[in-house]
Amino acid sequence: MQTGLVIAAALFADALLGEMRRGHPLVGFGVLAARTERTLNRRYFPAFLRRLLGGLGLLLLVAPLVVAAAWLAAAPHGWAFEVLVLYLALGLRSLGKHARRVQRALDADDIDSARAAVGMMVSRDVRALDRRGVAAATIESVLENGNDAVFGTLFWFAVAGAPGALAYRLVNTLDAMWGYRTARLAAFGWTAARLDDLMNWPAARLTALTYGLVGRAPLRALRCARVQGGRTDSPNAGVVMAAGAGALGVRVGGPGVYHGRRTWRPRFGVGRRPDVAAIGRATGLVINGALVWTGIACIVGWWFS
Repeated sequence: MQTGLVIAAALFADALLGEMRRGHPLVGFGVLAARTERTLNRRYFPAFLRRLLGGLGLLLLVAPLVVAAAWLAAAPHGWAFEVLVLYLALGLRSLGKHARRVQRALDADDIDSARAAVGMMVSRDVRALDRRGVAAATIESVLENGNDAVFGTLFWFAVAGAPGALAYRLVNTLDAMWGYRTARLAAFGWTAARLDDLMNWPAARLTALTYGLVGRAPLRALRCARVQGGRTDSPNAGVVMAAGAGALGVRVGGPGVYHGRRTWRPRFGVGRRPDVAAIGRATGLVINGALVWTGIACIVGWWFS
């Protein structure tokens, strides 16, 4: 029962307090990760050495924090520490806040503000996006980050408690910082990217199932995940976005500009490109899914208690 109660308490804290504006531990970890990369990742090192140093950097950054979390979680009143860790690892309210900022700008026909708002959510160049392009980019970010910042975190908390949730979010953060396939980071970030893929594999499939179950068309969502999910290089992102787009009955993907390079991203979902209203429905998928997961965790905990 305790797992379900901790999840409920952490989600309540996230809904009530939102993300810490100052002094968030993940921000501090990101600063440390950036310094580690600048120190260890030298351009004149051969690729195999940069890959080795990237793995070493990941181990040095993540292992001590996870061990400390395991020790604190096992202490008396460790449940309070678990609530704190899970609250800090979750990003449900923040995700909804960013999406609503885009939605309000589009409702006001302020395309420049909408582009600026979605630019805070995605890594692509947003300057040429039209209204539906902004909506699609927002939905893709909501669906994918719903897995990273919500369901993946909850999954690893259910599996391994606070240490599991913390390890997942730290690896996820390193992948977001080091996992780009650029000349500088392709080798150094290899370990972080592969470990993030591995840790996300079960969570992404459960996220896709969740989007299908809480959406309007479960069979369509799961069919999209099965048929379209393998279209990306990532073993997880495609499954999540295809299921979510299928559940919403919209089509996302297409051309985009990343780091100055124009690329073609696979199409996911069915139907037309999304309108503004679909942003709210995408956020609803994540919120309702989180409530379903909380209920399941409480029921399972009560059944086996």
